[in-house]
Amino acid sequence: MKTLAQIFCGYVFLLGAIPVHAAEEAVQLQLGKTLFTKTAVPACGLCHTLKDANAEGAVGPVLDEIKPDTARIIKALQNGIGQMPSYKASLSDAQMQAIADYVAKAASN
Repeated sequence: MKTLAQIFCGYVFLLGAIPVHAAEEAVQLQLGKTLFTKTAVPACGLCHTLKDANAEGAVGPVLDEIKPDTARIIKALQNGIGQMPSYKASLSDAQMQAIADYVAKAASN
């Protein structure tokens, strides 16, 4: 039988992990937003519309409407699609993941 101290320690541990995860997610999403708006060349917002990023591009699809998931975004970033170039040579896998996480979350709101 678990002691009260073990249960309490487990509970405190779980509560402590929640803010850390939320903070890590916030950092990842902010990185994705920065990459989307400024770092990627060409910047994603030049062609795409995404309300959260104040992006009003008119060439690519409106991301708020198509609501792509992360897998679809990563595939487009890696391989390009239509007029969109591949970012494989200019962005790391981690950077592409950050953009995908950000766009998927921002477009779903």
